[in-house]
Amino acid sequence: MESLLIRDNPLLLPLNKEKTVYDGFITVQERDFRIRILLPSDLQLKRARGLIGAPFPFFKIGLHCCWQLRHLLHEYEHILKQRLQQSADLASFILELKTVLEVALNRCPEGRSVPPPRYYSQLISEMETLGWDKMLFIDMDFQTLKLRAEDSSGRQHVLTVKLKSKHPAEAPDCSADLPIPLTITWTPQSTLEQLHSQFLLVLESLTDFWDVLDEIDRKTWVLEPERPSRFDTMRRIAIGNNVSIKVEVDPRHPKMLPECCLLGADHVVTPLRNKLNANMHMWNPDSSVLNNLRDVLEIEFPSPATHEKSSFNVECGICYSYRLEDAIPDQVCNDPRCGQPFHQACLYEWLRALPSSRQSFNLVFGECPYCNKPITVKMAAQRSLGAA
Repeated sequence: MESLLIRDNPLLLPLNKEKTVYDGFITVQERDFRIRILLPSDLQLKRARGLIGAPFPFFKIGLHCCWQLRHLLHEYEHILKQRLQQSADLASFILELKTVLEVALNRCPEGRSVPPPRYYSQLISEMETLGWDKMLFIDMDFQTLKLRAEDSSGRQHVLTVKLKSKHPAEAPDCSADLPIPLTITWTPQSTLEQLHSQFLLVLESLTDFWDVLDEIDRKTWVLEPERPSRFDTMRRIAIGNNVSIKVEVDPRHPKMLPECCLLGADHVVTPLRNKLNANMHMWNPDSSVLNNLRDVLEIEFPSPATHEKSSFNVECGICYSYRLEDAIPDQVCNDPRCGQPFHQACLYEWLRALPSSRQSFNLVFGECPYCNKPITVKMAAQRSLGAA
């Protein structure tokens, strides 16, 4: 037994000639874990008891160890107790212990770099300095935090912080619902409070951008996205029945002329496009984007105060639904007497099935399912439909 124990665990050695006390390390996956075991004089493991470390859940089964090992094995108490009672000698139990530890390391990769105790004490100190009112969430491992932040306009934001085991020596991974990449400066001396302050500065730099989109959301009927987030830079705004404009606002220059795309039947969209091109020089960066759009297009946008949103939620003429996953009808028959809207994917599949339709490059030409007038759709719908 002794030769087998020394061969497999050369760092675990007896401390007395009776070989009832062993102290040292066991090695698993190239990591060393401290352990000390005191055996009774008859060397029966059933009556062994632990000697090292603070009170440990395995005390009654005769096993104390370093805090890293305690952290990894806390879910395997019942298994270790059973293996201890069943093992014939110390060598066989250490083999069982290493097997269980191997499983624990494989199931919990984070366990390969368990944070030291000072990690937790420093983290709690940083959270107290930051203020508990700014803490929304912290996981059981004290490695994922969600911090609350409020910008100068009263909007609520959340910063998700994933700390590394060597915090603060290693920079954490940070994410938030922002339209631009979140860039954080971090040094080994940085704290959560400094991180939160940097996040507030980023939020303030985006205040004008969110003010622009909030006004659009408040004063117009937004068709897309259905539930805008702080990440979104696009709004599709209803102009009339089956007519809308898609605007893409630049987060860094939110008051400048946004990228615009008019959607609808040609006989309605063409006059609006001509006005946009002719009046573009009138754009005033000191005015709001919504007011500028009104002046340039020479229109009044339907608003929640004047129209019901159902007036613009016209269903697809093929699938008879308004929303197809995340898409809404954006293809419209150009005949003024028809004007039936379709989902791009639905219209593509319909035209592709007709022998009279023809294809040229990325376009499919065919007839409107309702009025038989010419209608065109891009082949890009095939990829989005296939992905669904």
